[in-house]
Parts: sequence; C-alpha cells; structure tokens
Amino acid sequence: MPKRTERTEGAVPQSQRQLRVGEALRHGLAELLGAGTLRDPALRDASITVTEVRMSPDLRRAAAFVMPLGGAAREEILDGLRRAAPHLRSRVAKLVRMRFAPELEFLLDDSFDQAERIDSLLHARKTDG
Repeated sequence: MPKRTERTEGAVPQSQRQLRVGEALRHGLAELLGAGTLRDPALRDASITVTEVRMSPDLRRAAAFVMPLGGAAREEILDGLRRAAPHLRSRVAKLVRMRFAPELEFLLDDSFDQAERIDSLLHARKTDG
C-alpha cells in the first residue's frame, strides 16, 4: 500500500528518522494489537490493522492510523484504543527502544474507503464509455 501523502500545502515531509521510528512503532503496535492481550471488551476479539504511524518532528507524539478488519464497529474500536492508549504507550516503549515513549493518538484510516470510492467511480465510467 503506498504511503499516505501530506494533504496540506506547504507541509514539511517527514524526515528519514521520523519514518524509521514510525515504522518501528507500527510494527510494535501491530504485535501488541494482534496478541489479543487487551482487556477492553471492544478490543478483546477485534482484529485491527495498523496501516501507518506518523511521528511529530520531536518524536514525542505519534498518530497511528488503524482499521478494524472488515470495517466493523469502527467507532467502538477507536474509542477502545483511545482508552487503552496509556497502556499501549508503556507496552510499546518496552518493544521499541526510544528515549521517550511517544503519546499515542489513534485515528481511523479512511484510505480504504477512498480507494473503494475511486474504484467504483472508475468502474462506472468504464461501463458508461
């Protein structure tokens, strides 16, 4: 899946270090979320994909883009992840060695919906032409 591009004009692209740390955090979060060790009822049996992690320039904040498998119960799972963020922050700090464990913010990844919309538009245009 191609990397998400900055949507605002004049935005500074992420540095190599931000990308490297973001990828390490993505792998760590995917490992933690895949293990099924979270106690929150919304997350216990949920299959969650971490598609991307964007780091702030000072590496103190991380925005993790997630998508539940099949897109089911999105808001409930997102609320559960936000409740579990402090716990996940401490757990991921043990997996990814950093000076500071970044604050985690979980956001819904809408790129799959956008891709599906574009695909349906292209398909509709192809059948019209």
